[in-house]
Amino acid sequence: MSRASFGAALGVAAGAVTMLVALVVGPRGWWDGYVSEAGTGGQPYAITYRSGLVLLAVGVALLGLALRRMRLVSASLVIAAVLAATSGLVACSDTCPLPPYEPSTPADIVHATASVVGMIVLAAAMVLIWFTDPRPVMRRLAAGALVLVVPLGAALGATMLFVGRSDFGAVVERLVLIVAVSWLVGAGLVNGLVRPSR
Repeated sequence: MSRASFGAALGVAAGAVTMLVALVVGPRGWWDGYVSEAGTGGQPYAITYRSGLVLLAVGVALLGLALRRMRLVSASLVIAAVLAATSGLVACSDTCPLPPYEPSTPADIVHATASVVGMIVLAAAMVLIWFTDPRPVMRRLAAGALVLVVPLGAALGATMLFVGRSDFGAVVERLVLIVAVSWLVGAGLVNGLVRPSR
């Protein structure tokens, strides 16, 4: 499934770049607020950002297809892809307010839940690859990503719960996304290049 693997890497990379462009050229700036704020109504590049997230989700689904010999990994990636697409299709309201510190709309809750659960499921896929993939390079790649994404994700969750919207949370969120995208692209490329031994 090298085509699906390379397609996954390309889809994730293209989606991430599209989202990054929307963040950088938008009026809010790269480091200001949650990244999802670039996709809220009224933002000049909202459609660009949300399209990039859906494209990234397609890449994640392709990686799930490419790794279908490992059923739990594949299922985890497909679920993560559906949740990422949901996050892209259901935009949050202005500034993406979240409880308990700000009044939120149902769309805000759906968007945030899809985003958070999607990252947790993606981390679960990393764990499964770490323990089940027969290729050492895939296991090391997953382990390296987990060493970074677990503490960063925990810090982000604690910040959202106990502090709310903050500059620290904005930076940590971006670091989590950089690690996740890097792992997805790397896993797609490695899976396409390194076949499991028979």
